[in-house]
Amino acid sequence: MENVLRIDLTRGKVIKQPLDKKVAGDFLGGRGLNTKVLFDEVPVGIDPLGPENVICLSSGPLTGTHLNLSSRIEVSTLSAYSGILGDGNSGGHFPVALKLAGYDQIVITGRGDKPEYLLIDDGNAELRDASHLWGKTTWETTDTIQEEFGNDFKVACIGQAGENLVRVASTIFDTHHSAARGSGAVWGSKRLKAIAVRGTGTVKIADPAKFHELAGEDRNFFLTDEFQREIVGKVGSHYGNINWYPGYRYFEKYLSAEEIPEGLTPEGLKRYEVGRDACRDCVVHCKDVFEIPEGDYKGERGSGLEYEAVFCLGLNCGVMDPVPILVMENLCDKYGLDVIPLGNAIAFAKELYHRGLITEEDTGGISLEWEDADSQIELVHMTARREGFGNLIAEGMYGFAKNIGGEAMKYCYHVKGLSRGVYSPNNYAQGELRPGIYTLSHATSTRGADHLRGRSWAEQIQELFKNVPRIVICAERACLIADLTGRCKCSTNNWPAAVPLVFKYPLWGGVARTLSAVTGLEFDPLKIEEITDRVYTLERAFNVRQGITRKQDGLPQRPSVKGTPEGKEELDRHKRMLTEYYKLRGWDLKTGIPTRETLERFGLKYVADELDAHGPYPEWDGPPFWPLGRYPHGGVRA
Repeated sequence: MENVLRIDLTRGKVIKQPLDKKVAGDFLGGRGLNTKVLFDEVPVGIDPLGPENVICLSSGPLTGTHLNLSSRIEVSTLSAYSGILGDGNSGGHFPVALKLAGYDQIVITGRGDKPEYLLIDDGNAELRDASHLWGKTTWETTDTIQEEFGNDFKVACIGQAGENLVRVASTIFDTHHSAARGSGAVWGSKRLKAIAVRGTGTVKIADPAKFHELAGEDRNFFLTDEFQREIVGKVGSHYGNINWYPGYRYFEKYLSAEEIPEGLTPEGLKRYEVGRDACRDCVVHCKDVFEIPEGDYKGERGSGLEYEAVFCLGLNCGVMDPVPILVMENLCDKYGLDVIPLGNAIAFAKELYHRGLITEEDTGGISLEWEDADSQIELVHMTARREGFGNLIAEGMYGFAKNIGGEAMKYCYHVKGLSRGVYSPNNYAQGELRPGIYTLSHATSTRGADHLRGRSWAEQIQELFKNVPRIVICAERACLIADLTGRCKCSTNNWPAAVPLVFKYPLWGGVARTLSAVTGLEFDPLKIEEITDRVYTLERAFNVRQGITRKQDGLPQRPSVKGTPEGKEELDRHKRMLTEYYKLRGWDLKTGIPTRETLERFGLKYVADELDAHGPYPEWDGPPFWPLGRYPHGGVRA
């Protein structure tokens, strides 16, 4: 156990190395281990789709231990979508299988001269020809591998979107679990189609008695808490459909519960549900299994239809019929597409069309009318294949705006190139804290506008801190704890509930005790905070090398009343909160760059030395964009 598997695709080498104990102690796992590799090994100024980029996969010390909600894995790379740190988190069964095979991390470098996949069978790992898999969907790829080797092999792979270097392509695990934010295109550029793994080992527990006591307490909470049992386990994220004020027609307005179509309410979507699903070792079963009962798509099944899919592909695009949304969700899983940036790019295109900034001549005749669901389904196909107008959508919203030019960027609502979720950014706080929490967390997120980096809807965090920047930093720590340890974010900062392993003994105390029991190392709440802040600061330093400074930490939306005193007040409030956030983080107040003092406090002197020696870096403006359809390397379009 505790090994790193290094894959050099250029040389066709598979190398097994022991995990560095010092690095593991400082960075734990998941996002931490991956970020360390990316900062150390990804050259500055490269094209994310070039062979110099690196892909890292890592779970965490709690994955594979049978702790509830602990089958997660982080996929990290220089994002082809944003041109900064790109990492996605996924569940399913693959993360546990990889850990039980003896690997804490996979590091993939170089580029193959033909399609390949990685086959891992416990301690044995080898690269194999994937020519017979290239061109297949993620579902077909998984079926083909499992038909040959058995269903106990769990599969992570890309579909045609990744092969075609679609910038919003994702990595799909176990057919229905997506690790997003630009990783799929990087797999495609390296001609890596899949990783299949079987693990039959066990994770060594340093103090089994203490661990089982804590794990039992955690499991009992999720089994008995009414909200977990009656809402999360029966509805999943759809409970937010009537609570989160989703955007409508590219954020034209935010809908109240009364304005949401009946078919998109939790009750309306329940009509299509034929079962519940869960990641390995999870008692919650937050994911639905759905089936379309009638019509042209009768009998089609899927899983994991979540809030973001419903509203990014649905209402924000003007589509209010649930059936086309179910169809598009399946297409995203099959092709390997991220539903948030895909839906937002389509909604953005529709907005530009209705503003007269693009025409039917630009679209090649494909309809961009708001409620034309059939044309939107076709556009999803075209995007994955990079056909016609879909070739523009495939660049993501920011790349789409750059290609269109003119006034398009004026309506491109993003942070650091990433489009946000569809809910109102001012929706998740109470009283005087209401404006600002989500705008600040989106602005400071190290992967761009993102509801998963510092989501602050856990009521305990808002009760502990009455100051917006402190709330955001605490939420960022909570989310990072999940991504470091291999746990689901629903166990740390979600579903308004006090989860024992996070909010007990005191804050972070349960996590510290559990990690100590598993690893045999000494953890306490202060050490947990130190590790999270070290990783977040290193992520920021990685982005600084990509040209990120304070200028890019802007609002994820236009000021609500542009050019008015109210709009100026909104911007001024954001600037004040950003300055206070930097002060608390130990980053320079004018630039947002971590100070040498802060970096050295976290044992990152070499990072400070590099930033001083090579900075300032060219200002970020997204990843390099090549003439459409003419990429100089990688994928089937080479």
